[in-house]
Amino acid sequence: MSANVREEIESLRRELERHNRLYYVEARPEISDLEFDQLMKRLEALEAEHPELASPDSPTQKVGGAPIAGFKTVEHRVPMISIDNVYDEPALREFDVRVRKLLDSQPEYTIEYKIDGVALALIYEHGHLAQAVTRGDGRVGDDVTHNARTIGGVPLRLNSDDPPAVLEIRGEAYIANSDFAHIRAEQEREGEQPFANPRNATAGALKTLDPKVCAKRRLRFFAHGIGYTEGIAFERHTDYLDVLHKLGVPSSPGTKAFPDIDTLLEHAQLMMESLHELDFEVDGLVIKVNSFAQRDTLGFTSKAPRWVIAYKWERYEGTTRVESIGIQVGKTGTLTPVAHLEPVKIAGTTVSRSSLHNRDEINRLGIRIGDWVVVEKAGKIIPHVVRVEEHRRDGSEKPFRFPTRCPECQTDVVQDEGGVYIRCQNPSCPAQLRETLRFFASRSAMDVDGLGIKLIEQLIEAGLLASLADIYRLKERRDEILELQRVGEKSVDNLLAAIEATKERPLWRLLVGLNIRHVGTRLAQVLATKFGTVDVIMEQSVESLAAVDEVGPIIAESVHAFFSSEVGRRTIEELRELGLNMGEPVPQDEAATEQKLAGLTIVVTGTLERFTRDEIKELIQQHGGRASGSVSKKTSFVVAGAEAGSKLTKAQELGIEVISEDEFLARIS
Repeated sequence: MSANVREEIESLRRELERHNRLYYVEARPEISDLEFDQLMKRLEALEAEHPELASPDSPTQKVGGAPIAGFKTVEHRVPMISIDNVYDEPALREFDVRVRKLLDSQPEYTIEYKIDGVALALIYEHGHLAQAVTRGDGRVGDDVTHNARTIGGVPLRLNSDDPPAVLEIRGEAYIANSDFAHIRAEQEREGEQPFANPRNATAGALKTLDPKVCAKRRLRFFAHGIGYTEGIAFERHTDYLDVLHKLGVPSSPGTKAFPDIDTLLEHAQLMMESLHELDFEVDGLVIKVNSFAQRDTLGFTSKAPRWVIAYKWERYEGTTRVESIGIQVGKTGTLTPVAHLEPVKIAGTTVSRSSLHNRDEINRLGIRIGDWVVVEKAGKIIPHVVRVEEHRRDGSEKPFRFPTRCPECQTDVVQDEGGVYIRCQNPSCPAQLRETLRFFASRSAMDVDGLGIKLIEQLIEAGLLASLADIYRLKERRDEILELQRVGEKSVDNLLAAIEATKERPLWRLLVGLNIRHVGTRLAQVLATKFGTVDVIMEQSVESLAAVDEVGPIIAESVHAFFSSEVGRRTIEELRELGLNMGEPVPQDEAATEQKLAGLTIVVTGTLERFTRDEIKELIQQHGGRASGSVSKKTSFVVAGAEAGSKLTKAQELGIEVISEDEFLARIS
């Protein structure tokens, strides 16, 4: 045997391990499945020719070996105890109160998705996978090492030159929704009864005696916990997950740490709204104390750890057909595909539409017109398509072809550079105009009372609205407005008065209403405070904009592009001529520029007498402060009105200063 053969085998093993890591851990594959399979077949052939070079850690061993005679039970060295569940925010806050009371301090929390799979413990000894054990009853589980070796993302050896003596990695075995759809289709073709759901299929795969059967089920693994260890220790859960990433073990995606329950809950809402992006089943979120020392202090009840809680929701599913797929054009020109469904009852409501979000989502789901699909409604979350029932296809289904032209104006569409969204580039597109006008008039922007979407559509159809500036020309066309259906004199006069009043709105509201990509309320306020007037903003380079705190290069590029464009400059000049507030120069003398709230983070709670919530937030920002929605150790003080609730309680517990409206006004006067 030549040295070249040995070198090629070792090189192929390293290359396949690297691609496995890129696919399962980094989520950025470099080669196709076909190319990966070709590398694997070459390695298999070489190992068959040279059995003396066989290795239990070779990637070829992940396809499964010979069946075993039966399962043996294994006692967990650290019990795999179940965790308590809560189903609403008040109960989650009660968990936080209990934890802070026992610790007598504010802990840092982590949050992650609760994957609906099968709990599994992977035990590595000196870097090699020695054993895999199911949870069982929490004290004793089944040895399923023969099957775990076939699981995607489970390395047979850790990516480390100096691995710990023992590292028990706990997590969840699962089947991706996209793989589950293919598996059910294969079962249908072979005349088998399709699996009911991914979790049952996963549990069944782990309990088979033949690892080749398990390999066909395409199981994957996410780590989320730690068991028994020797020769390694961690201060925090996030440190542990960072080490796992370096070792080549995939962990629960999107896990983040937060300083308190309020900021965590804000992020939890974003995670729930992003469920459609996941390719695996989720039935909740898991909140943990990050510090291992604090976990030791908190300890356990007779049933569960005191340092972790599952924030679960009721999952409701329905199966229905995709009647058609349409395209909606948004205010920034984004083309969003929408599935029109045969109406189906889910959780007491009738669902007939579901956003498919973007072209990549359609490709990931493999969805076709006429497909049967599973639609999920988790808690109060908007329904989303979970997977396609491929096994129910009869050949009549039709692929959806994403348009190359805008369906509203027939302009060529362009995909964002490095992004997933496809946009119409025509600023005069009727759909963009409709959505842009609606957004400009919304409460979060210029707040034009009475200018709703129905009236906007009527005004566009009548030729009375073709740009933002036309809103302020409507007073000259009062008689024409009165000719529209279901429009009376009083409502028209009220509308015109409301439009006139918006001319005095602060600059930041105009910046929001201009619909500049990436510029929402907070960024608009930052720009208005920093530069004072539209003219000064228009003079800035990308670099000077990016240097502003909270802006950064992407937003800077977007702002600069808008104000440098012909459309942006024309819009500003028209609105200026029509009398809109373009801001006030930032005072140059030190007395005038003194911002008494500079660098302070302020929370407002309760019912105020002199201000609406938006008005006092504006006042805080005008004086250099930052208005926050949650109380934490970083809060400078709290402004409390009547009937202040949990935020006031939290401030008092943390010893944060609480002041009244009058005291607040005195500070900024």
